Amino acid sequence: QVQLVESGGGLVQAGGSLRLACAASGSIFSIKAMHWYRQAPGKQRELVAAITSGGSTNYADFVKGRFTISRDNDKSSLYLQMNSLKPEDAAVYYCAVEVDAVVDGQAGSDWDWGQGTQVTVSS
Repeated sequence: QVQLVESGGGLVQAGGSLRLACAASGSIFSIKAMHWYRQAPGKQRELVAAITSGGSTNYADFVKGRFTISRDNDKSSLYLQMNSLKPEDAAVYYCAVEVDAVVDGQAGSDWDWGQGTQVTVSS
């Protein structure tokens, strides 16, 4: 099990930047991949970006060229650098990790989630 604590959310003007951070503790050596999700009011939660333990990254189309996901292994932390923020980026942003686990008697993954951090973008 991994515990996740997020920080860095807040209020920013359109066109501005924020850097979100997620500190992981517990069974951090079992982490296979780390992810950022977001959920706006009245909308379903959606994947923003992901990074594997090997460093490969994936981004949703709506953030490509603006957001960067990274991991600081020394600090066991996940980051999301958000530039050129738009009003439609306003949401609660969640950190999530995939953890090695035994599922149905074989190697698989379990998921742990942070509490979420609010990002508000003013027009």
